[in-house]
Amino acid sequence: MAAALMSVLDISIVNVALSDIRASFGTPLDQIAWVSTGYMMANVVVIPMTGWLQRRFGFRKYFTFSILLFTLASVLCGLSWNLPSLVAFRILQGMGGGAIIPTSQAILFARYPREEHGMAGALFGLGAVTGPLLGPTVGGLLINAASWHWIFLINVPVGLFAAYMAWRSIDQPHFERSTEKVDRNGIALLAVGMACLQYVLEEGNREDWFDSKLITLLAVIAGIALITFVIHELETPSPVVDLRVFANRSYTAATGVNFLVGTALFSGSFLFSLFCGSVMRYEALDIGLIFLKGSAIQILLMPLIGKFGGKIDGRFLVALGVIGMSASLWANGHLTTRVDEITLITPVFIRACSMGFIFVPLSVMALSNLRPEQRGNAAGLFNLTRELGGSIGTAWMSSALSRTTKAHFTAITSHVDVYGQVAQEQFAQLKGAMAARGVLDPTGAAMGLLGQRVNAQALVRAFNANFLILAVVFACALVLVGMLQKPDPTVKVEGAH
Repeated sequence: MAAALMSVLDISIVNVALSDIRASFGTPLDQIAWVSTGYMMANVVVIPMTGWLQRRFGFRKYFTFSILLFTLASVLCGLSWNLPSLVAFRILQGMGGGAIIPTSQAILFARYPREEHGMAGALFGLGAVTGPLLGPTVGGLLINAASWHWIFLINVPVGLFAAYMAWRSIDQPHFERSTEKVDRNGIALLAVGMACLQYVLEEGNREDWFDSKLITLLAVIAGIALITFVIHELETPSPVVDLRVFANRSYTAATGVNFLVGTALFSGSFLFSLFCGSVMRYEALDIGLIFLKGSAIQILLMPLIGKFGGKIDGRFLVALGVIGMSASLWANGHLTTRVDEITLITPVFIRACSMGFIFVPLSVMALSNLRPEQRGNAAGLFNLTRELGGSIGTAWMSSALSRTTKAHFTAITSHVDVYGQVAQEQFAQLKGAMAARGVLDPTGAAMGLLGQRVNAQALVRAFNANFLILAVVFACALVLVGMLQKPDPTVKVEGAH
């Protein structure tokens, strides 16, 4: 829990500090995103390899090392002197952080008996969901009280505590180190393919996608490397990532739902934060407080679902969560420029409750039916799909928002002309207001304000349209929910102690 809280908190807390980091280093706006991009590129390379690394070094050594690496990298990030050094240390941090969530899940499912999987997953989930809730608020407070360096240094006591507890508490009495041949070709293909794909997703919109030769080249490299990687992993006797786990129908369906969860959750939060900042003119701390107020219910809901969820068919809970999350995105698709705080918080609250219904039973149904030796690898792939869903969804929504804003602006301006009654009335009111304030050029000022109103309306319509698209896409997860299977009580669960 402590390690999960630290790693997830770090992702959301850094996003709040990007403006301050940019000001501190004098970095151009189009380069500061590398602070997040570098971390995510390392993350998506390490996550699918966690199962192989667990078999190679064991839960205790690998988990403790990952936490210590993350903590050391956090110290170096706090001491960084320019943007390149910060990005390099963030890549190192991503190498440690990528292993924490999937390895934690593999340890939990190995250590606890099947009847306690739900409660164990729920209590662990408290750390995973509390991070995004506290990140923006804690980040804002630390920056206001000290400086952005402390958003990294705050990880040190938590990381040392988590590493000490991991080394002291985790034991694998029957662990035998894997002596299988190292799949160097698989590791190289995975590293190149995932790093290039993540770069394309993170930077594509800023580089105008395939109008950029670099983005086109990296997309081709990613496609070739990942296709070759899949073929190679299915043919080699000792794969670094065992893709045969997808032969399990319930795991494949749960992974598909998890991909859509990542798409809806990350891209929905991206759109919502952008709406609050660009339309409502909220500060970063105010946006963080809205997320905190709306999502705090998860802290109470997760243990309840863990305790009583085992008495209810998990497929019903996941379906309920999918419907609720789709409803929250649908509600976000009807926002205006004059919404109050309650109207903003309500969809966040619905989404938080829905995530509680999805998170625990989906993990249980994905991993419980697998053999113990498969779970480390499967947990890595399971978490990778959510990360990829988030990256693809955010890139998609970022590009779609720009495109739909232009389309709505064109549509609105086609109805706004000098001969239209509404336009004339608005223009006359604005011109009178400008003249009353003593503006030297009331006509020009009124025209400028009228243009701003059209831009604002086009932006709001674009946000609404994309929220509705997300709602419809995520509702398709109900098809996959029907393919999920209940945990099989005959499958062995023992592993770590």
